[in-house]
Amino acid sequence: MNLYRTHIKKAMDFALALLLIIMLLPLYLLLYVLVRINMGSPVIFTQQRVGKNEKVFGMYKFRSMTNKTDKNGELLPDEQRITTIGKILRKTSLDEIPQFFNILKGDMSFIGPRPLMDYELEYLSDNERKRHTVMPGISGLAQVSGRNMLSNEDKFAKDLEYAEKITFMTDLKIALKTIPSLLFAKNITVINKTHLDLTRTSQDDCDEK
Repeated sequence: MNLYRTHIKKAMDFALALLLIIMLLPLYLLLYVLVRINMGSPVIFTQQRVGKNEKVFGMYKFRSMTNKTDKNGELLPDEQRITTIGKILRKTSLDEIPQFFNILKGDMSFIGPRPLMDYELEYLSDNERKRHTVMPGISGLAQVSGRNMLSNEDKFAKDLEYAEKITFMTDLKIALKTIPSLLFAKNITVINKTHLDLTRTSQDDCDEK
């Protein structure tokens, strides 16, 4: 295994995440206040995701929906709970920046396969599970290779391709393609092969409970 994959990548992730957190501290504070006023608390929520070696961890995100309920106390549908601020956060991917703290903790990398929800793990084939031999990322090869234009099979293929060929140049290319990719809608169909029949808009946009 190459030195970049085993040592340099993690060190670079830590250093860059720490630098960005310090530089973006005013933005964190601004978003914290806006989310707290518009959507209440908790401002940052945690989703259970699958990390390297299939270790489940809590992935941080700024909330984008309220906790509004119907007369029976049940949460309203997502489209009725998402706020204008929430839509902006998702469209710009600013809801993802708390994941810089996941990188500091060693749960994630800047570049890698997007981490799946914990309940999706049981539906993966042995080959698909090889995506978990590497650290999950905030952005990945699948996200810059067509995003919502790719089938689930193609997304997994991209994840496996990345897992097998991690290099500095690959990460750099993905990083440079990530910014323009944010201009497109974030909605990505969840894994819905013959073994999973979910209808949420995206594995990254599930209920915030």
